[in-house]
Amino acid sequence: MTDWLLALLPTQGLWVLAVATFLSCLAVPMPSSLLLLAAGGFAATGDIGLWQAMAAALAGAVAGDQAGYLVARSGGPALLARLADRPARRRLLDRARGLMLRRGIAAVFLSRWLVSPAGPWVNFAAGAARYPWRRFTASGIAGEAVWVLGYTGLGRVFVGNLAAAEDLIGSALGMVAGVAAMVAAALWLKGVLGEDHA
Repeated sequence: MTDWLLALLPTQGLWVLAVATFLSCLAVPMPSSLLLLAAGGFAATGDIGLWQAMAAALAGAVAGDQAGYLVARSGGPALLARLADRPARRRLLDRARGLMLRRGIAAVFLSRWLVSPAGPWVNFAAGAARYPWRRFTASGIAGEAVWVLGYTGLGRVFVGNLAAAEDLIGSALGMVAGVAAMVAAALWLKGVLGEDHA
């Protein structure tokens, strides 16, 4: 399927990008990041317009985020109520809702580009938890813009060598994720040690 979608980019690029990013935000397996890299490469050779490709990809991604959020917002509370039938689960769900309310903007923003496989599930969780729509939308658009600009820009720079661009992105994201994990572990450790001394 990836080869077929890549072959469609020079002729149907805008539609392919919009549909692929839309579906990927609903947890449908799509090679969206690879398509964005390729779109940047095709833009460098003049086969498609760079800004038009970015706009199509961003529109599809934002529409997919909104669809996932709205589906979960309308059907999610009933599911959460069924899951909260046991006290242990209820406590976990309450903690998840609290985390979403306290750290929701960062969770939504980072799941668009840094930990993008979690993006669709964050959409569903935010909708089911009735996370404020304006905050969800603003942080989602900002994160999707980083994703689209980053990948199409790298595709344009690394035209002809998408494998090198993928390796660079993987290494950079791995390093950022590693640093984020170390910071999270340090904060957790600080909280645990602080509770022991209290």
